[in-house]
Amino acid sequence: MSKNRYTRLLGLLPLAGMLLLLGGCKWTLLDPKGQVGLDQRNLIITATLLMLLVVVPVIVMTFAFAWKYRASNTNATYAPKWSHSTKIEIAVWLVPVLIIIALGYITYKSTHALDPYRPLDSDVKPVTIEVVALDWKWLFIYPEQGIATVNKIVFPANTPINFKVTSDAVMNSFFIPGLGGQIYAMAGMQTKLHLIANQNAELDGISANYSGAGFTGMKFKAIATTQEEFDAWVKEAKSSPKQLEKAEYEALAKPSQNNPVELYSSYAPDLFQKIIDKYEGMKPGTPVKHEKKEVAAVEGTDANSHSAAGAEE
Repeated sequence: MSKNRYTRLLGLLPLAGMLLLLGGCKWTLLDPKGQVGLDQRNLIITATLLMLLVVVPVIVMTFAFAWKYRASNTNATYAPKWSHSTKIEIAVWLVPVLIIIALGYITYKSTHALDPYRPLDSDVKPVTIEVVALDWKWLFIYPEQGIATVNKIVFPANTPINFKVTSDAVMNSFFIPGLGGQIYAMAGMQTKLHLIANQNAELDGISANYSGAGFTGMKFKAIATTQEEFDAWVKEAKSSPKQLEKAEYEALAKPSQNNPVELYSSYAPDLFQKIIDKYEGMKPGTPVKHEKKEVAAVEGTDANSHSAAGAEE
């Protein structure tokens, strides 16, 4: 086998590796279990097909031109002084412009239709779940049911889920790929996300924003089930001996990795809002606990400056 042949085979190895990796993917985003995810999948497919209207012909023509105008083809037209073609210019500019206009229209409509803050249209009463990103686990509070959980949520299928999201740690991102959409969790702020499951399913939830050492284990289960099974699960949670009072929450909020699922039969009143409020007023220059030494040093410097100024006067 010649050296060139070996080189070509080595060049195919990255492609083979990529195909093997893709073969093992779950393709969750392309097989969603909720309406929001379906709409997002359709948008991805539509945008990809529109862009392929340019990509595919360019790839085909690249090979066709390379073959037609190869050195050994003496029948190919030789035109060394050729410099312009109106037909080619029209095709090169008109087709991409039309595709961009189509993509712009589709994007404009989908951006408003898939706004994560927009409640979903449904005759069914939604379930509200308050989400708190911690280091490195997820706390879920059910204000209507009076329960709380760690790293697991259960909700009825075909029922809108209204997520209210915040963080009691660094910025994070709340994401259930099987239902579509993701939203950032930020300390001192509340974001919203509205999702729905169209069928019973056990889905994986993840953190989609790197947040430190325990990031890879910051996962949870999202289970869509029947209304009867959801009610039974709520009763199970209510019978749990664990209660998420202030002291228990402070212990839970400490950094820890690969936390097991936990159920709490109750939680401290207004816990979600208190987590948001604890960061109120945190503006540049505002003293906080971990800045005490720095603030004291600054104040000492200011005092010395004032004393020096007084002595000079």
